[in-house]
Amino acid sequence: MSLPIVYHPDYVTPLPEGHRFPMSKFQQLYELLLTDDVVQESQVCQPDRAPSEWIEQVHTPDYVRAYCQGTLDSKAQRRIGLPWSPALVNRTCVAVGGTILTAQLALQHGIACNTAGGTHHAFPSYGSGFCIFNDLAIAARVLQQRGLVQKILIVDLDVHQGDGTAYIFQADPSVFTFSLHCEVNFPSTKQQSDLDVPLPEGMEDEAYLQTLATYLPDVLTQVKPDLVLYDAGVDPHGGDRLGKLALSDTGLFRREMQVLTTCLSQGYPVACVIGGGYADDLKALAYRHSLVHRAAGEVLRLYG
Repeated sequence: MSLPIVYHPDYVTPLPEGHRFPMSKFQQLYELLLTDDVVQESQVCQPDRAPSEWIEQVHTPDYVRAYCQGTLDSKAQRRIGLPWSPALVNRTCVAVGGTILTAQLALQHGIACNTAGGTHHAFPSYGSGFCIFNDLAIAARVLQQRGLVQKILIVDLDVHQGDGTAYIFQADPSVFTFSLHCEVNFPSTKQQSDLDVPLPEGMEDEAYLQTLATYLPDVLTQVKPDLVLYDAGVDPHGGDRLGKLALSDTGLFRREMQVLTTCLSQGYPVACVIGGGYADDLKALAYRHSLVHRAAGEVLRLYG
């Protein structure tokens, strides 16, 4: 069985020169996956742009309208941290569509991977931390609304707490949020996930993987999800400029194998998004993001 990969050329949107968000990493990741034969072009699926009615299952109509029309006030725009443009609006909606498609493919194949996604700092009425619309939350709601799933587990291993996702589902027993993140990092004000595991600054591979192994199997046993949405942020890497943890490339790959094997071996399908990753060396960053796709291919061969 082949691993489905979701990619769209609009994932890459030009930003002003010198902007610190590494937008070109999405294209570099896609090209690396093809160059290294992690996937073939026949395995690549292009998503459609998510319509407003899907996005408004999570976000307020006023916020969706203001962002899409470019009428957000300057304070709200600064909180997002990305310069508004019609192209970025389109890219944002296409990326949401990508995570929805990834989730649908995961239900069909056992695992599927997006080459974008993980915008977990977006709240219902505002964006934050490079996150405009919360693709994980929207995908969960769309699949539930379609009757494809009932119970969802969100495993968020980005180095930053998934505060927007935690807030959105704080009173919803049908979506369990699990966040393993650096304690002394953005956001300064944390929300309450169903399970938060704050980690000390500087944690390395072995301690991190042991901590993950302590919690993930029990969470799966407790939740018994119809689908796992996995935010595979690579910003826990020691070389990440926004991270504060100290995982290696090997540690990240072991993390991906651990998460995917634990889920697939018990029959739980997993939809993967790439989450955060910030580095000046974009080649190295693209490689880190590719690790979840590499691990997914291996695990699918074992359990697909």
